Parts: sequence; C-alpha cells; structure tokens
Amino acid sequence: MAKTNLTSVSEFILTGFTDDPRLKIPLFLVFLSLYLVTLLGNVGMVVLIHMDVQLHTPMYFFLSHLALLDAGYTSVITPQILATLATGRTVIPYGRCAAQFFFFTICAGTECFLLAVMAYDRYVAISNPLRYTVAMGPRICWGLVAGAYVCGASGAILRTTCTFSLSFCEDNQINFFFCDLPPLLKLSCSDTTNTEITIVFFGNFVILANALAVLISYVLIVKAILRMKSSAGRAKTFSTCASHLTAVAVFFGTLVFMYIRGSSGTSLEKDKVVSVFYTVVIPMLNPLIYSLRNKDVKAAFGKVTGRLQMSQST
Repeated sequence: MAKTNLTSVSEFILTGFTDDPRLKIPLFLVFLSLYLVTLLGNVGMVVLIHMDVQLHTPMYFFLSHLALLDAGYTSVITPQILATLATGRTVIPYGRCAAQFFFFTICAGTECFLLAVMAYDRYVAISNPLRYTVAMGPRICWGLVAGAYVCGASGAILRTTCTFSLSFCEDNQINFFFCDLPPLLKLSCSDTTNTEITIVFFGNFVILANALAVLISYVLIVKAILRMKSSAGRAKTFSTCASHLTAVAVFFGTLVFMYIRGSSGTSLEKDKVVSVFYTVVIPMLNPLIYSLRNKDVKAAFGKVTGRLQMSQST
C-alpha cells in the first residue's frame, strides 16, 4: 500500500541514538567533554589571534574564521545531541530541523571554500614573500572571506530548498541523530531522483572545485619550494603548510565519504560514525592541528597567559 502523503509534517523523530539507558550518561559526558574542548579551543584561538599583534597576518585572519566556523557548526549539532541524551526527548519540529540543516550546511560549505582560500594564501606567501602583505592586504582578505561565506550560503539555500521541498509521509522517524541529507532523502516518500541529481551534482562540483584549487595551489607551492637553494629552507617553508594540509585531508576526506556519493547502497550506520567524526571530532582537532607545532601560536599563548598572571598578581 502506498504511503499517505503528508506534505505538512510538523515534526520528526530522531531515532539514531542508543536505546540502552546505561549508555546515555556515559555518551552525554563524552559529547559534553568534546563540545567544551571544541568551544574552548576554537573560541580561544579567535581571542588569541585578536589579542596578539604578531598574529595579525592574513594566515591567522583566515584561521580565525576557520575557528569560528568550527565552533559554529558543532554548536548547531552537539547541543541537540546533549539535550536528547539528557531528557530522552527525540522529537524535533519541522522548522527547527530545516534550520539545523541550513545552518550546518552554511558552516560546512563555507569551511570548504575557506580551506581553498587558505591554500591560495600559502601559495602567495611562499611564492612571493616580499609582496605578501601587499598582495594579501585587508581588502583582499575580507573579499576572499566574504566570497567564501556567500558561496557557502548559496549552497545552503539550494540544498535546503531542494531537500525540504520533498514530501514526507507517515514515517517521520529519522534514523540519525540530527537532520542531515542522507537520512532525509531516505525518509522522503517523493521521487528523490531529480533532487538527488541536483544536490549530488552541486556537492560534487563544490568539493571537486575546491579540492582542485587546493591541489593547484600546492603544485605551485612545491614548484616554488624546489627553486629554493637551501634544503633547510625548503623543509622549513613546507612545514608552514603541514597544518593546513592535515586539515584539508581530514575535512575533504569525510565530505567525500558522506556527500559525494548518492544515497543508494550506503549504510546509515557507517554514516553515523563518520558524521560524529566531522561534526564533533574535526572541529575539536583543528585548533590542535594549527597550534601544536606552531611557534607563533605558542608564543602568543605564552604572552597572553603571562599578562593574565601579572594582572592577577597586581
């Protein structure tokens, strides 16, 4: 029997959580700890860059926006997970589900473009260091960041419009822990072929275009590094890109796994594991990736903590 078409679904039920009550408290504590560490790391990075004049460079300007995006999209998802684990309430209103999907897509899409911008920034810094501050002046930097946000917002509008123009039927249970694309497509009782083609084509284009921009930037970076005469200089210069390369590999790798494929023949259980990784773990890791081997960030952190200790002692 065909499903009854209910285009005015008022709420969804998130069923991606464990039913074992013994696991709810440990999971709540794990997600809460990860979320607090993520906020502390990313907000701390933004504050540190703002307070230390030595970090007022294009690279750290872009990094501050990356930290804001990481704090943003984990805050769109994790509080919902914590509330569900704490109260057992798995119902999410239709409007809140659409808003969660929209804001999460903005943050993730903008980060995709921003990582490509950061690769270009590294190319300019390495290929022509004497003109770096001129070539990447404040107006250029703000223009690149604004372009990333506009592209991210445009993609979010397209994906949200396509997804929530679908019909949803009597079965309003989302087998996931937040409103994400794969489970929503599986839940819809409409013919999702055209929607999937549009979303997957656009998603592939965005991911591949930005990955290509990153690849071209690093090919040019490698060529510039190879022209250096000193092997020590080559190693030191390339080490400035290591953090960005790590962040790019982790972020684009998970995007490819989750979204560059269609929804047919994929396992939502695997998607759940990967989505936890990119919504909770990656935003927590990025501040560590960019700070552990970064002498400038370590020095700035030492100066800021020193000032705080002096202000407390006086």
